[in-house]
Amino acid sequence: MSDPRDALYAALLDGEWEKSSFSAGSGDDCVQIMPIDGGVAFGDSKRRDLDGALRFTDREMLAHILAVKAGQYDHLIPDGTEL
Repeated sequence: MSDPRDALYAALLDGEWEKSSFSAGSGDDCVQIMPIDGGVAFGDSKRRDLDGALRFTDREMLAHILAVKAGQYDHLIPDGTEL
């Protein structure tokens, strides 16, 4: 049986990148996400020339979203930070 991560990293990044509504309006300095077969890819708009996007399975992405919603990473946000 092959590793599902192998398929993620073999998937082409030929879809549409989506940026967060919290990103700056210019789109030149943001983290972007793209759905791919079996998961999602995270890329940096400043480094489009690289195929170095991080890729996560659907299950890994769900675990991350649930952790963020639960406040698991709130301690990493500096006091006084505003969006």
